[in-house]
Amino acid sequence: MDATQPAFPVYHRKFGNPAPLGLMAFGGTTFVLSLYNYQVRGIKTPNVITGLGLFLGGLCQLIAGIQEWAGGNTFGGTAFCTYGGFWLSFGYIYVPHSGILKAYEGKTDELNQALGIYLVSWGIITLIFLISLHRSSVALVATFFLLMVTFWVLAASHFTQRLGTQKGGGVLGIITAFFAWYTALATLLTKDTSYFLLPVGDLSGGQTN
Repeated sequence: MDATQPAFPVYHRKFGNPAPLGLMAFGGTTFVLSLYNYQVRGIKTPNVITGLGLFLGGLCQLIAGIQEWAGGNTFGGTAFCTYGGFWLSFGYIYVPHSGILKAYEGKTDELNQALGIYLVSWGIITLIFLISLHRSSVALVATFFLLMVTFWVLAASHFTQRLGTQKGGGVLGIITAFFAWYTALATLLTKDTSYFLLPVGDLSGGQTN
């Protein structure tokens, strides 16, 4: 029995691996937004990303991050909660009651400059995460490297307001999403659940923490 809750038996629970949830959520939102940035099928208004960003990219990654922290994974907890915050903040921009876009009505250039600075900050954050991944895996390093470049290119597209640059960022985002999905699938496929495994390119040197 737990001394603080004497009526309840003690259970020693073990969390499942939350990384696939975080990676799938990140990949899903990144993929859709990147298609919009490329203006696939003539889509120029990205507001549909609001719900996806708030709930899949935002909420699901926060859940995954909290579980990572509970499991003792500082990097996983920090990364998933941070990018969960990214998607929540990005989605909130397009919520009408936020008043954010309304504040920039008639100020298209100022809005683009503001969004460019916003994306630059995320490029720097991603660079910090990338530096801390040198003993992880090739798959994860590739995902964060591509994400960092995507942020830089999209920031440049807002600063210059060039459609070609925006579409380039869209292509990079699509590739980033597939790397995230690949890493998620590789994490889901274990010797207990699958007849095959996917290589991720272990960079740990065979050492474990």
